[in-house]
Amino acid sequence: MQKSDLAYNLPDGRIKCLACARGCILSEGQVGFCGVRKVIGGRLQLLVYGIVDAVHMDPIEKKPVMHYRPGSRIFSIGTTGCSWMCMYCQNFDLSQRRKVEGQSITPQEVVKAAMEYNADGIAFTYNEPTIFMEFARDVGIEAKKKGLFNVFVSNGYATPESVKMMGDFLDSITVDFKGNGERNFLRKYAGVPDPKPIFNTLEQIRDLGTVHIEITDLVVPEVGDNVDSARALVRWIYRELGRDTPVHFLRFHPDYKMNWLRATPISTLEEHWKIAKEEGLNYVYVGNVHGHKYENTYCPKCGTAVIERKGFDIVSWNLDESNRCLNCGNQIPIVGGLNRESLKISRFHEVNL
Repeated sequence: MQKSDLAYNLPDGRIKCLACARGCILSEGQVGFCGVRKVIGGRLQLLVYGIVDAVHMDPIEKKPVMHYRPGSRIFSIGTTGCSWMCMYCQNFDLSQRRKVEGQSITPQEVVKAAMEYNADGIAFTYNEPTIFMEFARDVGIEAKKKGLFNVFVSNGYATPESVKMMGDFLDSITVDFKGNGERNFLRKYAGVPDPKPIFNTLEQIRDLGTVHIEITDLVVPEVGDNVDSARALVRWIYRELGRDTPVHFLRFHPDYKMNWLRATPISTLEEHWKIAKEEGLNYVYVGNVHGHKYENTYCPKCGTAVIERKGFDIVSWNLDESNRCLNCGNQIPIVGGLNRESLKISRFHEVNL
């Protein structure tokens, strides 16, 4: 537990939490919606500071991140709690738990463990990292001292104050829209009043100028696969983030409270892919469909598959040392190039702290 830096003292003695866009206003003894931020002794405390409940070694492609340090090995950590209440969450045992549990560990120990597992970077994932931002920041700053990079897997439901803190350490973020970011879907199935803060957050991260952004969209069949809202989303991405922003349409698999739905038909994902391409986005992917041709990266100029993937594995690399297409010389916007050394080591590991 540690005092939160994302808090505002109100004149009536209550405290407003500034970690996420919910802006919970709390009195003494009250806990925020996320379950991990509590007012104790007149101060907002982060209950999960130094406590992790999920740790694993992953490929960076699993996040999914395709255009930042491809092939890298990522030390992934998460805590309990979340700012959303998604009825389909595959990590609901962590995100929807409102009891703080896990392994105690300092930021320095997290980084030491990551290096012992030959990680290239650290991902804050499994549950929403914004809710444990102060811990993520302290880990991230230590990681950068040791030459590691930092990745967020986030719902983007942040605040200007938490985005400013991201600027202290974050290198890459995947912001995961749900159901095309459509307001009624988010209200009913994720408990989110309004998606507008997500768009605001992305604009603020863009303006930092130091964080690589990728977008995912979980396409939920029947209730969250509206093509009109998908088109509106990709038009916004094109206009505000640029045509080279990688966008991933992810297949939904039934889980938690939404087992009554089927998995997303692949044809639905392909329709979303087509819409994004029609609207001018250069790098569009289909996710959670192992072996699909749209897992690959294609040169927008000549159509060559410049990076071929099978699941999270890179099976061919057709770019030169400057990340230019070997067929036509077109520059592909990838940060850092292929991490060939990491590909030689298994990138999946259970982690024991």
